[in-house]
Amino acid sequence: MAIDITGLTSEIGKLCFALLLGLMIGLDRELKHKPLGLKTSMVISVASCLITIVSIQAVSRFSVPGSTNMDPMRLAAQIVSGVGFIGAGVILKRGNDVISGLTTAAMVWAASGLGIAAGAGYYLEAFIADILIIAAINLFPLFIKLLGPQRLSERDFHVKIWLNKNDEMTAILEELRQAGIRFKHVKIKDLPDGIQQIQFIAIAPEKRRTTEIYYLISGIQYVVSVEIETL
Repeated sequence: MAIDITGLTSEIGKLCFALLLGLMIGLDRELKHKPLGLKTSMVISVASCLITIVSIQAVSRFSVPGSTNMDPMRLAAQIVSGVGFIGAGVILKRGNDVISGLTTAAMVWAASGLGIAAGAGYYLEAFIADILIIAAINLFPLFIKLLGPQRLSERDFHVKIWLNKNDEMTAILEELRQAGIRFKHVKIKDLPDGIQQIQFIAIAPEKRRTTEIYYLISGIQYVVSVEIETL
């Protein structure tokens, strides 16, 4: 069977373009030290592009007019559901019940979508979508924090406090509130040797350093030990 050089060049161009799109997505994640890196993103995008090309080309190559009913995007439709398993693998549940990795999982799904678009020949649409996705992750949150409600410029901390047993628990929490720290999901329990533990999610302005909050809490009367984790 003779090789269609023109068609082959077009398909190779699609694969290379999908590689570029995946590179852009992966580079963003790599710079932020996220689970989805360059290699994973590029492989997903190129493989999605290849499956889309095969799905489209198979219709004209293997279908028989009048007797075979083939959907040119049937294989491509399975990519979206199949890549969900990879996305689920980067979603983590920490010990403090905080879910992380959702954005990275979405980027996995987006990389497959960009590969599908490139495989179907929608180059401009795929490139614009790639730029918008990266902007949505990096630029738009900055503008929203600057122009939006104050709550959007705050961040959460998971705080554990060990203190000598006393009757001033409410006063301690009130002291934190007066220092500009809000909190939610408060959990209190008694430990052996006359020690009490308080766990909560602290909400503070983003400009406040973790060390500042640590020293604030550790300086409160009855506090024995403090553990803070930025969420």
